Amino acid sequence: MDHGASNCLHIPDGAAEALFEKRKPIDVSEELYSRYVHGDDRAFVELIRRYKDGLIFYLDSFTHDIYAAEDLAQETFVKIAIRKPLFSPRAHFKTWLYTLARNLAIDQLRKQVRHGVLPLDSVGDLPADEMNLEHQYLHQQRQIAVRRALRCINCNYAQVLYLTYFEGFSNAQAARIMKKSKRQIENLLYQAKKSLKSELCKEALFNEES
Repeated sequence: MDHGASNCLHIPDGAAEALFEKRKPIDVSEELYSRYVHGDDRAFVELIRRYKDGLIFYLDSFTHDIYAAEDLAQETFVKIAIRKPLFSPRAHFKTWLYTLARNLAIDQLRKQVRHGVLPLDSVGDLPADEMNLEHQYLHQQRQIAVRRALRCINCNYAQVLYLTYFEGFSNAQAARIMKKSKRQIENLLYQAKKSLKSELCKEALFNEES
């Protein structure tokens, strides 16, 4: 009588491979949001601390008004706090958050245009489809010059630079947020860098060799 065989645990076909399947590492922000949805308010405070400043800078590329950008960032977090919308695991949490904020910004700008609060040409190109500066690289005065220049270039150019260079999103993530193809993002980046360099050349802190 083979006791070893009779006591052997039967593992269905494919189950062994599944035991060793490499799992996607859990993103800290996703875990924080899950904890918040399940009642941990401190987790939500940590999410706000992580993303508030970057989100404000990104929204400023829409509003050209830092105070309005702060209001929109707050509105984004309030919306999440009240509705606790479902987070799709197909996207990174940061991509999802910035997409929510972008949609709120576009809705608000369109309402202001529609109600005559803003003239259409003062808004620039509303992105009908779908950027914290590198502190180690730029000194404080250069940061000020860059942010001033970003306000002078096309809205979509400012957005794509905020997202990919200053917030660390990949081209694919920026494409998801801005609702564009990766090829469109690549083209936007090329044009945006040219436009930003041209604008920065007007600043005393920059020149053509910068």
